[in-house]
Amino acid sequence: MRPPSTMRPPRVEIPGDVWYGGQLSPFLAGLALAHGPIFTFVPEAGPHTHQEVVYLVGPEANRFVLLTHREHFSHDLGWTPVIGDTLGRGLLNMDPPEHTRHRALMNPAFTAAFMDRYLPLMQRVIAERTRHWLTSDSVDLLSEAREITFDVAAAALVGFDTGAQVDWLRERFYALLHLPDTEEDEWEIIVQRQLQIRDELQRMLLALIDARRRAAPSEQPGDVLGMLVRARDEQGQPLTDEQLLAHVNILLVAGHETTTTLGAWLLYLLATHAEYGARVDQELATRLGGPEVPLTSETVRSLPLLASAVREAGRLQSPVQLLPRGVVSPFDFDGYSVSAGTPVFLAIAAGHRLPTVFAEPDRFDPDRFLPPREEDKRHPYALATFGGGPRICLGINFAHVEAMALAAHVRRALRLEPFPDVAIEQIGGIVQTLPHGIRVRVRPLA
Repeated sequence: MRPPSTMRPPRVEIPGDVWYGGQLSPFLAGLALAHGPIFTFVPEAGPHTHQEVVYLVGPEANRFVLLTHREHFSHDLGWTPVIGDTLGRGLLNMDPPEHTRHRALMNPAFTAAFMDRYLPLMQRVIAERTRHWLTSDSVDLLSEAREITFDVAAAALVGFDTGAQVDWLRERFYALLHLPDTEEDEWEIIVQRQLQIRDELQRMLLALIDARRRAAPSEQPGDVLGMLVRARDEQGQPLTDEQLLAHVNILLVAGHETTTTLGAWLLYLLATHAEYGARVDQELATRLGGPEVPLTSETVRSLPLLASAVREAGRLQSPVQLLPRGVVSPFDFDGYSVSAGTPVFLAIAAGHRLPTVFAEPDRFDPDRFLPPREEDKRHPYALATFGGGPRICLGINFAHVEAMALAAHVRRALRLEPFPDVAIEQIGGIVQTLPHGIRVRVRPLA
């Protein structure tokens, strides 16, 4: 057995300006090309201020963290310092064996059989929410996608139909997750408002949980919350209110935040790449026909061009850019040692920009996923938009189908025109932030 390494990963500098304008992932990819797939950085702000953070980049790093050596890494120690305790302990920041038990309770709700149930719901919400687009000269695809994805998540996960109650929930979750820019002397006011929003959400969701507990089995809607309320552990005990609240919080957040970004970018990229967009339109016309023809599970599987566009949008504009982990036991990677207690960022979006993995990685090119190229298959764990391994995102199929349903409806009903010479402002971080959204003109389909 090779003795453990005592070498520390190389230290790099990440200038402040690369966090803006979509530069972060290409910059980190460049560092990986220059220094190798592991390096360290000491941030001046954020949850790990003045603490050495290890960055891991590329397919082998993804495979190491997500599969072969995952026992060295803690989701709790990674995510909880980032998101705080506002959302509680859900699947996102649980570690085994607790995570294993709780995920098993939710797995049935994300099977192919349940996708058949969710697809009509997705298409109904998409049709309702896009109906007004032609009444405005332009729309913000990001805010519109957020309304759609949250409505779908609220209905599928907790049984809420589109309406004032769902709007109330969405507004408060958005305010909880997206802090406004503020002066330092106003920070205490912002914190107090966040606590107030958290308490409002908690009261509302706990009342919902209590009502579900009291309902007869025949009165339970067929959503994920109903499944969790009925679930029992090995000793026959139900989940506590605290556990249910955390799961509802995480499911509602994860069920719409990343899909919002993915769906908005998908529509924008298809609109800005007319040639590929036309190929998708032809595929939709051949397989489906007019906008009134609904998608089915069978037709979803018969749209390889659109499916590849979804994957390419997720590669090029990864909604989650950095996966945080805490190191619970020391490990060696690529000849360097990392000690327990070290915070780690798995830079999945940077791995998507490596030219050694993806040809012309900064270019929108969905054909890279189609035969004969299939670039992602040449390097296992090359594409990690939704993570990978045993803890791959539980909602990966949900998000993929919802993005396809959104694009299939919009491409068959409307024409989107990006504003010329207007860049989409981006801020890098754990997740991608678009402070001014993605605004486009909307025209009737010729």
